Formats: sequence, structure tokens, C-alpha cells
Amino acid sequence: MANLVTALRDVVAEHPAKAAYVFGEDTVSYEQFLGQVQAMASTLEAKGVNQGDHVALVLGNSPAFLISYFAVLARGGVVIPINPTYTPDEMAYILLDGDVKAIVGLSPLIAQAKAALSQLPQLKLVVSVPYADVPAEAERGAIEFLPFADALKGSGGTLHFVDEEEVAVILYTSGTTGKPKGALLTHRNLYSNAQSIGEYLEITPDDKALAALPMFHVFCLTVIVNAPLLRGATIVILPKFSPQDVFDLIPKHRVTIFAGVPTMYNFLLQTALKVPAYTSALKHVRIFVSGGASLPVQLLETFETTFECKILEGYGLSEASPVTCFNPLHGERKAGSIGPSIVHVENKIVDELGEEVGVDEVGELIVRGPNVMKGYYKLPEETAVTLRDGWLYTGDLARRDEDGYFYIVDRKKDMVIVGGYNVYPREVEEVLYQHPGIVEAAVIGVPDAEQGEAVKAFVVTREDVSIEDIRSFAATKLAKYKQPTQIELIDELPRNTTGKILRTVLKSEAFQNS
Repeated sequence: MANLVTALRDVVAEHPAKAAYVFGEDTVSYEQFLGQVQAMASTLEAKGVNQGDHVALVLGNSPAFLISYFAVLARGGVVIPINPTYTPDEMAYILLDGDVKAIVGLSPLIAQAKAALSQLPQLKLVVSVPYADVPAEAERGAIEFLPFADALKGSGGTLHFVDEEEVAVILYTSGTTGKPKGALLTHRNLYSNAQSIGEYLEITPDDKALAALPMFHVFCLTVIVNAPLLRGATIVILPKFSPQDVFDLIPKHRVTIFAGVPTMYNFLLQTALKVPAYTSALKHVRIFVSGGASLPVQLLETFETTFECKILEGYGLSEASPVTCFNPLHGERKAGSIGPSIVHVENKIVDELGEEVGVDEVGELIVRGPNVMKGYYKLPEETAVTLRDGWLYTGDLARRDEDGYFYIVDRKKDMVIVGGYNVYPREVEEVLYQHPGIVEAAVIGVPDAEQGEAVKAFVVTREDVSIEDIRSFAATKLAKYKQPTQIELIDELPRNTTGKILRTVLKSEAFQNS
């Protein structure tokens, strides 16, 4: 049976004394970790959390997340990870739409939301980390409040192994177009992708993976949590990403696997350029993985030269658990490519009619495999649009070269049409990153009376760089219709908590100012 809980049990039987995770000065063995999971699963059982019930985790990177995640799965429940930095309205939407029966959340958030929680019709249990003041009986209603420490005192429960086709996790997408949608990921989806990544990256019990990405995000959940745990490796938990902490923790624990989004790589690079001693701090890392957004080639090459390493860029999306492509650990790695399809997963490029296009032709990337979601929660029409004939339509424009390596061109909805010509923002951004004075850049389309749309660039500079200088630089490398006609210098680009640049925010501001 393809199940993360059975896999954890098997690893414990083989490596009981091996470190499962490290948090601060605490090291917890696999046997101890399974004991924590069983204790909490027992408490959930006693409090009425049953198979199929939805449990929200509103937590940052912590042992509490790992324990709660596996405990819910061990009960046959469904985990809904929620970003703890979301606004109350954003959280409330997911909690309500997700029909949540129990919440494991950070104490300050629980304390702030007590009144709102009473409005959730199905909510029966709130576990606070580390604890929150229990409200007066009159305020509690039908909801039971429990400190996390008490949740770990359960005993007598058994691990519950559900069918692999049952839903294990509902991942709410970032909602760049309207309200977030809940992607239904089964036990088979998550297990198969974790297994594939573990094999692909050749993860062993000797490896230590740094959890610098947020655990509530599927990139971290699969590549840094599920895959290493399935292979008996150790997770070093970093509560929140900061370059300083990364440079401290990697040599301290001899971390061998690091996964990050392009923004994180840029922050590490900029910090090391100011403090050259840091360039040797990452020497123990054998695998650097980049995903979540396209990694600019110039950033990749500068990072690799500075730290004397190689970054493997891959591709994934929540609806695919998430990984579908990866540059190989051995063999040719192509800069700017997301690599070939991983084992058991098939990717192809199609036109508007769903017909496969030729080599180097641009079309929509579609995916098929055991990692592809069951559908969207309570959204049959959205599901029918996204899942067609067994294929997941990603909405990303891509091309495939003659060797089977894929290249993301851009998001379908981000493409800019200037006078009938297609302009892919990523292509323009790649050129801007080559300018020695530019730290970051993001490109969008804005209305233009003559051309329909025009290219606008938002640029963060390292030093005094004039708009005219940037414009002249772009003119030497881009066709006229691709050149930014508007350039705005800003202090920083807007991002979500996983580091992805929020083009929607840039577009909103651009339209307001136009």
C-alpha cells in the first residue's frame, strides 16, 4: 500500500535510533518521532477526529508541524496546511471552505481568532502550539481547546492505514486568479512523488536536509519532509529562512541537501558577496535544488561560481504533488531547463487543441502520472477544465528540446501581446538579470493605446543605475517589441511567503497608476 505512514513505520523498524529531525538543540530519533505521532494520533482519536475528517495545520516550521501532519494521516484524516501569515479573512475562507473539524495552530493566532472560530460550523477541536488560554465556558460552545503538550500525552491508539486512493492532503493554491482552490492529493499521489524524488536525488540515511522552505508549502513537504523521511534521512528544521541562519546551520549540522526558491538563492548570494567568508559555508551540501519559480540563468551561474556548486532546477505544481521534472543528478544538466520528466511521470507540450507540438515549439505543458491530484475540492467544473483525458493542464507555456529536456517559457496568463507579437516576461527578465547593476527584475504587460499592450519592467538595483542605462542595455539584446517601454525602479519586489514574485500586485499597482 502506497502510504506515508506505513513507510514511516518501516523506516523506524530499520533505523530506530537514527535522528529523524533536529530542532534547535533537540535531536529526536525515528523511534521517538513515531512515539510522538502515535501519542497525538491517540489524542485525536479520543477527541473524535475520525477517518476522512479535515484538520487544518496553521503552523510554521517546527516539530509540531511534523508530528501533527503524520498524526492526522495516521488517523486516516485529511491535512489542510495553511500559511500562518495569511490574513484572518484568507484563513477564514480556507477553514470554512475546507469544512475543517479540528485545527492545530499557533497560540497567538488561536487567541486572536477565538470569536471567529465559533462561527465555523464543523469545528470541534483546537490544539494550540505551544498553548493558548482556554476561553471561559460560556465562550467555548461546542469547541474543545487543548494545549499541544497535552495532545502528546495520548496513549493506546493504533496507526490507521487507509486506502491509497483516499485523500491525504488538501492544498489550497495561492489564489492568483480569484479564490484559492483546494487540490485533493491522495496518499498515492504524495507517496509516489516522495518515492520518486528520493530515488532521483539518491537520498540515503546519511543525508541531512535543511527545511528552510515553509513546511506548509508542497515543495518543502515533498522534497524536504516526505522524501527524506521515507529514506531514513534527517531533517534540520529552520523556523524561518534567513541567510545568516542558513550559513550557520549548514556547517554546524553538515547539511547535505538544500532546497529553495530563486529569491532565497539570490539572498544567499547577495549576503555572501558582502561577506566573502560565507562562500565556504555551504561546502557540505551535495544537492542544491531550485523550484517554485524559474531560476534566472545569470543568477544560477553566479551562484554556482561563487559557491563552487551545482543547482538542480526542477518544476512542479500543487496539483502534481508537486514535482514533474528535474535536471538529473548525473548526466547533463542544462541551465535554464527544468530537466526531463522524473520517473513514472509523463510531460508533454500541446497546442490549443490538445495536440502535441514539435521540438522547440511553444505550447501548454500537461502532465500525467500517479502524482496528479484527484481534483479540486467541491469544484467539479474547475476540475473538468484542469483534468482532461487523464492529463493535468498546468497553464504554463513551455517547450521541449530534442533531448527531452523541458523549458518553462512563462505562465500562459502572464504572456504579453505587443502589436500581435508574443512577449514572454521571463525572456525579458533573463536579459535584465545580465545587467551587473540589477539585483532583481519582474516584467508585466500594461495597456497601450497603439500596440494593445506594452512591456513594463520593475527593477531592483544594486547601485546607482539609471533608467536610461537599463533601457540602452535592453536595446542591445532584445527585439524592439520586446523592450520595456516603461521601467520603474523599486526597493523590493512584492512576494508571497514562499518567495514567489506576485505579478498580480505589480499589475494592480501599474493599472492604478495608469
